[in-house]
Amino acid sequence: MSKTEKIVWSILSEYLVEDGSSAKALDADRATEICQTIDPKLQRTKKSILLPAITKAINRLRIEEKQNTPTADADSDFEGVDVEKLVTVPESESNVMNQATVDLWNVPKAGMEKREAPKASKESKKKKRKIAASAADRRPATQVTLADLGGIDNIIAQILELLAMPLSHPEIYVRLGSEIPRGVLLHGPPGCGKTVLANAIANELGVPFINVSAPSVVSGMSGESEKKLRDIFEEAKELAPCLVFIDEIDAITPKRESVQREMERRIVAQLLTCMDDVALEKTGGRPVMIIGATNRPDAIDPALRRGGRFDHEISMSVPDQESRKRILETIGRKLRLEGNFDFEKIAKMTPGYVGADLNALVAAAGVAAIKRIFGDLGDSMPEAMEVDQTVPEGGQPDQSEQPAPPAPPANPRPQPIRSQSLISKFLQRHPDPLTAEELEPLAITYEDFLVAIPTIQPSSKREGFATVPDVSWEDVGAMGPIREELEYAIVEPIKQPEVYAAAGIAAPSGVLLWGPPGCGKTLLAKAVANESRANFISVRGPELLNKYVGESERAVRQVFTRARASAPCVIFFDELDALVPRRDDTNSESSSRVVNTLLTELDGVGDRNGIYVVAATNRPDMIDAAMLRPGRLDKQLFVELPEPEERYEILKTVSRKAPLDDAVDLKLLAHDEKCRNFSGADLAALVREASVLALKSALKSSSNTAVKVSMEDFNAAFKKVRPSVNDNERQKYYLMQERMAS
Repeated sequence: MSKTEKIVWSILSEYLVEDGSSAKALDADRATEICQTIDPKLQRTKKSILLPAITKAINRLRIEEKQNTPTADADSDFEGVDVEKLVTVPESESNVMNQATVDLWNVPKAGMEKREAPKASKESKKKKRKIAASAADRRPATQVTLADLGGIDNIIAQILELLAMPLSHPEIYVRLGSEIPRGVLLHGPPGCGKTVLANAIANELGVPFINVSAPSVVSGMSGESEKKLRDIFEEAKELAPCLVFIDEIDAITPKRESVQREMERRIVAQLLTCMDDVALEKTGGRPVMIIGATNRPDAIDPALRRGGRFDHEISMSVPDQESRKRILETIGRKLRLEGNFDFEKIAKMTPGYVGADLNALVAAAGVAAIKRIFGDLGDSMPEAMEVDQTVPEGGQPDQSEQPAPPAPPANPRPQPIRSQSLISKFLQRHPDPLTAEELEPLAITYEDFLVAIPTIQPSSKREGFATVPDVSWEDVGAMGPIREELEYAIVEPIKQPEVYAAAGIAAPSGVLLWGPPGCGKTLLAKAVANESRANFISVRGPELLNKYVGESERAVRQVFTRARASAPCVIFFDELDALVPRRDDTNSESSSRVVNTLLTELDGVGDRNGIYVVAATNRPDMIDAAMLRPGRLDKQLFVELPEPEERYEILKTVSRKAPLDDAVDLKLLAHDEKCRNFSGADLAALVREASVLALKSALKSSSNTAVKVSMEDFNAAFKKVRPSVNDNERQKYYLMQERMAS
């Protein structure tokens, strides 16, 4: 008998004794499940070795059971008697006959439950069965493997290095005398694949997987929450080597100095103790690894984030364009696709999408394909198969050409007439499953994805994380020199970082856009983020300020933390003068702390790799001078009021969708003296007001003529729209430019 056969036979024989079941009811699949749950090492045994060993063990157990079964020739008066007990009583024991008589009286009647075993043995058996049953259930909820994940190759490599080696070969660490990593904390925005990755790792390694939802641990009774945590880790020790996954771990591990209830502090302390109790020396050399997942790593108690507990933290950020392409290619392997698919184009059209959003996009493309397929199949069917939905006034359909139906009820009700949808018509035409010939041409096309993209909203946009804006250079009129400066300061370093690294340009630059209101500073920042395909976080200066001490500084740090999770990212600070005013004796202490925090973040003490800062203000003279030194906002660009030719370009841009009359001369309008101090926002307001006047005229006229914006409408709109800047203010901006240049 081989070593594997001995192990299998020992496990199955012990299981049958404890369970009280027969070997006849045991099949190969059930036996394999029992053996692999009780001894997880058998999960790594090849099937060609394991299945023959299990078959031989089952046959041997059945032969032994048959040999030990007594013959059924007993008198009918003793039917149901535990014969085995009677024949196994030792002869040397006194009162044999009396004991046998007592056993006869203890035989349960038909339909009654078995006699209860002694309490101690019953509890021990129940505990063993509970552990065996839980081991059978401790499998990942999904069958996803690492091969099903795309776009996170570097994260998978880190996870395998930290978890796979300790779980598969703990003896290496024991031999070296080195400590194994205890836990890994996965953090990032929702939908990035933290839970899926944990399930895939467990499937790949073939180890028991205990999935814990953090809110389910919390109980209303005192001490019950801590007991649940102790039971989970005790079970993990029994099943070791084992993987414990705690989802939404921030729900049970808040910072203890900020919580209000004592129960929350006790839960945190209990989890810390449990994680310390799964060291190798306390589990007999069998490793127990813990994976935590959260969207808010800063909300977790610091004691959990030290070495020996969650040794390593892995950030799963919003995927960039290349990662989205790989994710789509991985998902597309399971789809039936048709035509030329350019996943790179789809990835470019889905900025801000995380893995869950891309899965939803594929599902929406499938729905679009089904609707298209229903329409094609419905159009291809003959008209004879149409179902007549007309119902006469009397409540009964015309039966002149139909077989007689069953007798109607005594009081028939008239059936309402409903318009049929495309799918209901299809279902009535095809009551049976489609044939292989009908299913053959069905597939998802590239056009189905184009239909599905507008229906999906990225979760990063819903959850407040960064996303790429929809503004492009086409939406920005004129401002050629400033656009060129922004191209080389931000767009090209994001698109071609290797070229800038070869030239020795490593640190990202900051840009300050300043000038009169309405000149397009915010629009420029959005267009830069869109052109570079970088994520975009818009921060309005006053919204970060808070009356509570420390909250404003925390808000500034949170902005940069979000940006690091979404790199490459452009942070746009609007109205910067409200956030970082010039520091002097008149400033409050809280205002100075906010300025210091922002200066520290911009200075690169934290990791500013891939984070570009663009700020906008109307009052650069009020901004603290330290913000404008090299390394922070080192490039100041004056966005001035447009000249006549630039006004013409802006008018062409903002009036693209307006129904202009052929007689309208935009160039003449742009050179008109009335437009002299008009900014881009003023010109957009002028076109909008002229369109409203044209719409009013069309609605008042009795003829149903199409709306056309004429020169008269523009001349009337000039009376309602005034420039945002007058001559004196314009002169002040030019003087300010000379001072800043000098």
